[in-house]
Amino acid sequence: MKLLVVLSLLVVAAHGSIGNKQRKFPPDFIFGTATASYQIEGAWNEDGKGENIWDYMTHTNPTVIRDSSNGDIAADSYHNYKRDVEMMRELGLDAYRFSLSWARILPNGLDNEINPAGIEFYNNYINEMLKYNIEPMITLYHWDLPQKLQELGGLANPFFTQWFEAYARVVFENFGDRVKLFITFNEPREICYQGYGGDTKAPILNSTAIGTYLCAKNLVVAHAKAYHLYNKEFKPTQKGQCGITISVNWFEALTDSAEDLLAAEIKRQGEWGLYAHPIFSTEGGFPKEFSERVAEKSAQQGYSFSRLPDFTEEEKAFVRGSSDFFGVNHYTARLVSATEYKDAFPVPSHPDDIGVGLYAPEDWATSASVWLALAPNSIYNALNHLKEKYNNPVFYITENGWSSSPDSGLIDDDRVTYYRASMESLLDCLDDGINLKGYMAWSLMDNFEWMQGYQERFGLYHVDFEDPARTRTPRKSAFVYKHIIKHRFVDYKYEPKIMTMTIDKGH
Repeated sequence: MKLLVVLSLLVVAAHGSIGNKQRKFPPDFIFGTATASYQIEGAWNEDGKGENIWDYMTHTNPTVIRDSSNGDIAADSYHNYKRDVEMMRELGLDAYRFSLSWARILPNGLDNEINPAGIEFYNNYINEMLKYNIEPMITLYHWDLPQKLQELGGLANPFFTQWFEAYARVVFENFGDRVKLFITFNEPREICYQGYGGDTKAPILNSTAIGTYLCAKNLVVAHAKAYHLYNKEFKPTQKGQCGITISVNWFEALTDSAEDLLAAEIKRQGEWGLYAHPIFSTEGGFPKEFSERVAEKSAQQGYSFSRLPDFTEEEKAFVRGSSDFFGVNHYTARLVSATEYKDAFPVPSHPDDIGVGLYAPEDWATSASVWLALAPNSIYNALNHLKEKYNNPVFYITENGWSSSPDSGLIDDDRVTYYRASMESLLDCLDDGINLKGYMAWSLMDNFEWMQGYQERFGLYHVDFEDPARTRTPRKSAFVYKHIIKHRFVDYKYEPKIMTMTIDKGH
């Protein structure tokens, strides 16, 4: 065992013996952490990288970011990737989920120009992980579209499906010999609703009437194209898997009334069913009740067509079943009402089409993010619903985490409480036969938190953004997570008093 001192202190593990009734994670359950390229890499214009939509937005309109910051340097993982892998080793991770910068690989977005420095960087990152038996899980697209493609319409352009397939081919050709878990898109709802139908993510298009829906259909078809490309041309030799990650927070009816039960179902369909249903359902296409609601509202608003486009039967068949696993990003929950707690939204718009009210009970603990509360057993509730709806596909929790303020320090007991609650919910899933294979904590380290800049921190490791070296220091939650990974159970007696991080053998 090699000892790495990151704080000149000692961890005291005071856990008791494991009783016969102690629930444990199976040996093959994969524990990891997750990050995204724009949030950690920095080096925004180095070594041939092209401009992406977040580069463009933060440079031309910096005030849209809460602290007017950007990801130009961020955690500087481009120059510190070996330290990143060292942190993975300290935690004893089985896997690490990270995303590729499309513009670092294809500076103009198209495959006629491949940037060798971008390929080299990711090869180095991947090889450093594999050196220590850490499995890389790659996300092809985590929100940072090349700006040149956005100027052509981005995901609203039907040719996006072709551009994405070509990019995916470059990825599979260069990394698929070593990477066996690929995710096409991270969180389609956030891409399409927040970026195209609204103004809370780049490219802040705010096309409220149809932006969300044009993006949704093109994204789902693009995913299927990449999946079929991998399945036909690469999987036979590379032996990997290709899936998609969808944000699935839990939405439950406020009461048992028929109106609230329908409202909760419409909310689920509109939030994540738009993306999951075409892929994982047996009938394919967009969800029935939500589609009917948008068509009805479109007619009332004077449109001669539904603002939510249809899938042809050929498209339904092409998309249906196009995923080896269902990646779930899960953070929180809300109670849904048909009549109460309703906000005003633009008409027409995606949230107006859903048309429900949301409520979080006051006894749910809250984080530094206004949207994030600790909801009881919400992972289990969400996955159990998906299990029943989509015939229990293979699941990975690809994100789950808790935010704190920049001055919250290293003793993050609220995050520890959240992670332990999540672990119990995961164990409930496994006990109930849900086909759950792994869990990625968000996030390995503090990073650029999108529109919140550096004002919200999700990291197991604190990053000093005032230090040019971007020094990383483990929080208490890092030690607790390390203990869970090592011992495969949730030990409430374990309390890291004084902190020294060790690298376990094999990592």
